[in-house]
Amino acid sequence: MSWLFFPAAGMALFVGLGIWSQKGEAAGLKDGKLSEPDHKPNNVCSETGVQPERAVAPLKASFNDVADAIEATGGTITARSDDYLSATYMSPIFKFVDDVEIRRDGDVTQIRSASRVGFSDRNVNRKRVEMIRTQLQSSMERET
Repeated sequence: MSWLFFPAAGMALFVGLGIWSQKGEAAGLKDGKLSEPDHKPNNVCSETGVQPERAVAPLKASFNDVADAIEATGGTITARSDDYLSATYMSPIFKFVDDVEIRRDGDVTQIRSASRVGFSDRNVNRKRVEMIRTQLQSSMERET
């Protein structure tokens, strides 16, 4: 029976972290820019000066088009103003919540995607930004 303890404890830990992540919120703007990624590898950002391993390119699309792409890829918008938007994505099994934030920046849109809990995300946030980028490209191709 003791061999069942470790998988059950691991499962309970993940369920607990999923519940905990649902109680947080997006980092928001700091001095008019998206928050810089922290030391953990579970977040990426397009703002200048970000460490290379956490950097992604800004999105070359309008703020509104990026907002539409976020919703089309499963994001839920949680806050929106003229120049800032936050959204959440929830993992299907353990219900982990990740935040995506965008900021209007002239002709481009800056983006940040970050996990609320945990350390590693197996590149989920980087892949999410690329999924949004792909959605934008698909939308533009359909319009032409």
